[in-house]
Amino acid sequence: MKKIIAPSFLSANFACLQKEIDMLNNSQAEWFHLDIMDGCFVPNISFGFPVVEAIRNQTTKILDVHLMIVDPDRYIDRFAAIGADYLTVHAETCVHLHRTLQNIKNSGMKAGVALNPHTPLSAIEEILYMADLILIMSVNPGFGAQTFIEASLNKIKRLREMIDNQHLDTLIESDGGISPKNAASLFNAGCNVLVAGNAIFKSSNPIETIEQLLKAQ
Repeated sequence: MKKIIAPSFLSANFACLQKEIDMLNNSQAEWFHLDIMDGCFVPNISFGFPVVEAIRNQTTKILDVHLMIVDPDRYIDRFAAIGADYLTVHAETCVHLHRTLQNIKNSGMKAGVALNPHTPLSAIEEILYMADLILIMSVNPGFGAQTFIEASLNKIKRLREMIDNQHLDTLIESDGGISPKNAASLFNAGCNVLVAGNAIFKSSNPIETIEQLLKAQ
């Protein structure tokens, strides 16, 4: 099974953003995870189009953009234009989720759906075949450095069964409280992509930490 590490720029040092990008470009991380927050859906504000575009211009790696915002449909074309590869929206914010996923895919991006810890898998059961990625939030969204919610592992296992039973290629991503200590459990549960913020950017050796995450078993 494919294993991917997606460092979360929410934990990066924005005073040295070029240095952080260069470090990840030279690492085994295949994706850059970019959290877009609006202060409405989550109680925090992160960054917007200029930062995403600047990162796009400095890497050829996959840009994995996670929209923690209300009414994400307004911005689909804009994120496509600045080079996002994956665009993930929250099931909780999309009134017409099927249409939103159609619009993302029609714009040329891969479509993802995120579920908060309280949101059941039944919320995406009818559109699972459309999703390129399902993001299981293993903390409540909005801030970094939170404690991993252990119940997320069972949720991931059940989602893996759903995907396998339908013979889909949908990737499973987990975000929140991830470190080398729980990476093996997440991969064994069926995750393909691990999003890690503080565990990487606050590490004394981020490149080595990424390697540890990948080798966890």
